Amino acid sequence: MEAIGSVDEANSAIGLALAHLTDARASAMLGRIQNELFDLGADIATPGENFTPSEMSLRVEASQVERLESEIDVMNAELAPLTSFILPGGDAGTAALHLARAIVRRAERSLVKAAEEEPFHPLALVYLNRLSDHLFVLCRRLNAHGSGDILWKPGATRAG
Repeated sequence: MEAIGSVDEANSAIGLALAHLTDARASAMLGRIQNELFDLGADIATPGENFTPSEMSLRVEASQVERLESEIDVMNAELAPLTSFILPGGDAGTAALHLARAIVRRAERSLVKAAEEEPFHPLALVYLNRLSDHLFVLCRRLNAHGSGDILWKPGATRAG
């Protein structure tokens, strides 16, 4: 239940981001992701041994993970390499996506913990992992293709 709740929270944060975004390409990607997050919730809600999709059980499919990875590669090709950790932020839409990314990481941790006691679809975990990376790269793309990233300044507030 913890993982399902976190997936729902992430979906809501993406919805908040969409209310602020004007980038059509990002909005299309996020619209697909929102729908998939409902499917993912259904997948997580039906643990077991058989992970074959059927009329009675929605399952994450390899093609969905592959699409996320492909979109990550395309977006990364447009970005300058990272030279520092970045702080979550930017405009309201991008900040909401950073929040969604952190919530997706929580969902992933929750599902890993739950999988210690019950078998869950392995692709559900892969999807969550790739989604958090996807959201991170999308945030960089939306922050002026990385040039608007807010860089971490190690020790910047130290007194000495």
